[in-house]
Amino acid sequence: MNRSPHQYTISRRSMLGTLAGAAALGAALPLGRWAQAAALKGRIRQSVCLWCYGGFMNKAKMNLDGFAAACAKLGLKSIELIGPQDWPTVEKHGLICAMTPPHSIPKGFNRLANHEECLAQVRRGIDDTAAAGFPNVICFSGNRAGMDDQEGLKNCVVGLKKIAPYAEKKKVTVCLEFLNSHDHTDYMADSTKWCVELVRRVGSPRVKVLYDIYHAGMMKEDPLADITEHHECWGHYHTGGVPGRHEIDQTQTLDYRKIMQAIAATRYAGYVGQEFIPAKDDALKSLAEAIAICDA
Repeated sequence: MNRSPHQYTISRRSMLGTLAGAAALGAALPLGRWAQAAALKGRIRQSVCLWCYGGFMNKAKMNLDGFAAACAKLGLKSIELIGPQDWPTVEKHGLICAMTPPHSIPKGFNRLANHEECLAQVRRGIDDTAAAGFPNVICFSGNRAGMDDQEGLKNCVVGLKKIAPYAEKKKVTVCLEFLNSHDHTDYMADSTKWCVELVRRVGSPRVKVLYDIYHAGMMKEDPLADITEHHECWGHYHTGGVPGRHEIDQTQTLDYRKIMQAIAATRYAGYVGQEFIPAKDDALKSLAEAIAICDA
């Protein structure tokens, strides 16, 4: 079933805080119906965001253990945006959590008043992520709420400079996410220019941007050009069909095979997270197709 941008926003915000619930779903179904062993080139290490599959998992009576088994069989390396309580389940299947979630989207680093809370949450996320041997922690700019973008940028730089030395020490990359300000109304970090300037001003190898290709496309940016030109600023990538954030196949407007080839050409060594919401009933088949498209 297609979801509106509003429904997507509610799902993402709620799932970031309650992903543990996925592990409490019913018993896993047999996997042969969907997942086939994948022979991948592997130049792009692929991941998947759990929140996109909540509806499918409920319908299929599949728990996190079953989903992780299917993902591993498909050749994925990670399941993202899950908390520490779920990490043992995915690790059992040889997977990691390539992006861990410490704080909410609207309340971010663009306000000095939020820094104490955000820094505490990110620091705790860094500790947990480092202890697990995982690479990245997500964070957010926050919403404008009338604030000038340059003031918000300055404040984000101040906050992220405070946490950068700790991230460097722990060898964890803090990735502020690029989101579109249509689905996420009033979100500040909604342009390539703003995000690139953030990374350059902070000046740390451990503070980057999560470049969400879907969100960039929704903001009429040029993902292919911006990946080539600014790849040193991007610490992680997410996918999603434009428009609608559904399958990344011929039903949407971006050429994901070319985009992945451009990412591979930059010698990117991180992960690409599949973050599309399946519109088709067979969500794992859609995921398998997306993995094949992105196997540059």
